Amino acid sequence: MESKSITWDLVIGIATGFALGLLVGMVALCCARIRRRRCRRIQSQKSISAQKETATAAVAGKGVSKGGADSSSSTPTVSELSKFGQDSPRNSEWNNMPMWLEGLRRKSLVSACGIPKYSFRDIQEATYNFTTTIGQGAFGPVYKAQMSTGDTFAVKVLASNSTQGQSEFLTEVLLLGRLHHKNLVNLVGYIAEVEQHMLLYKYMSNGSLFSHLHDENQKPLSWDLRVDIALDIARGLEYLHYGAVPPVVHRDIKSSNILLDRLMRARVADFGLSRQENNETRSSNIRGTLGYVDPEYVLTKMYTKKCDVYSFGVLLFELITGRNPQQGLMEYVELAAIDTEDKLRWQEIVDPRLDGNFNAEQLSNVSDLAYKCVSSVSRNRPSMRDTVQTLSLILTKRHNTGNYTHCSTPATEETFIEIDLLENEDVLIER
Repeated sequence: MESKSITWDLVIGIATGFALGLLVGMVALCCARIRRRRCRRIQSQKSISAQKETATAAVAGKGVSKGGADSSSSTPTVSELSKFGQDSPRNSEWNNMPMWLEGLRRKSLVSACGIPKYSFRDIQEATYNFTTTIGQGAFGPVYKAQMSTGDTFAVKVLASNSTQGQSEFLTEVLLLGRLHHKNLVNLVGYIAEVEQHMLLYKYMSNGSLFSHLHDENQKPLSWDLRVDIALDIARGLEYLHYGAVPPVVHRDIKSSNILLDRLMRARVADFGLSRQENNETRSSNIRGTLGYVDPEYVLTKMYTKKCDVYSFGVLLFELITGRNPQQGLMEYVELAAIDTEDKLRWQEIVDPRLDGNFNAEQLSNVSDLAYKCVSSVSRNRPSMRDTVQTLSLILTKRHNTGNYTHCSTPATEETFIEIDLLENEDVLIER
């Protein structure tokens, strides 16, 4: 009996010891996991704090050198962006994610900037292996993509060897995630994989304003439609200047960057050069398009809202005359503006394709507004808010006075200075 008692005591002792050991092990494992999570959280918070200024600088355009992004800046690169949005939250990238990706430790196509990330294979299928070319961008071709969901996108491809293109790619992804307006072209997605970087936009079925104004195969835009388009553009710029927080300057307003949807409503596109307004920092170089660049910006190297106003004024005259700003448009305008007492002076430069079908009073008012916008002194130019109010008033009067007044355009000898420029519109003018 004594032997059996000893045996049971031994069994009970071993079982108790095993249970206690298992309990201690589980407690230790839980403590280790809690400690690991706490360390990761602290690491993440430190990373977020350290990169707040960097993320803001990426949008503000600070630290950009002559070649594009400053090598000393910690702004995320395109290759780093290609790591974002991975399915597994355990990937090491999440431990050092920037501010605008915080809180997205879950399986999702949506990036922190609010822009969905697509796979290269999705777009390859939607473009029928990239055979649906609809244009050529500054850094690569543009394709039409018919998605399986029924949506139609325009896909702008970034050339893999373009440093400046990478900078503009990052700017658009970071910037357009927080800009939403009916007169801006929406960025609906992006691709950031190894050697494959693309931007996806809502497809604008009627193409660019440039093609409608300068392609002889296109039907001429009516006068009313030109004024409507001008107001759409003005409203888009007004939003950038006064609705966005912080305010944004576009820096490349031109007819080829204005796209028209199926209802012929205009939308401002291409935000690759856009920056947060900075009235104190001078640019190391001048970026923009010949014919649209504010001369004061060329002299001061400081880009403000009024520089966008100047470009908008040039665009207004382009709508009025149907002339390309790179082919002597402003010299043509200045000749008409010499005789300030002649109320018919603007009729001399109106687009002949209108065949006299325009409202003379509206033409005078829109032309006067455009001329104020291109004032050589920026402080004399109206704000985009004032411009929207002026154009809205012109449209209000349209309904009261009738749409058209057939005017006979005076037969005058065409005199203008033609500037011989390279075909490539986008230029970099260095000091």
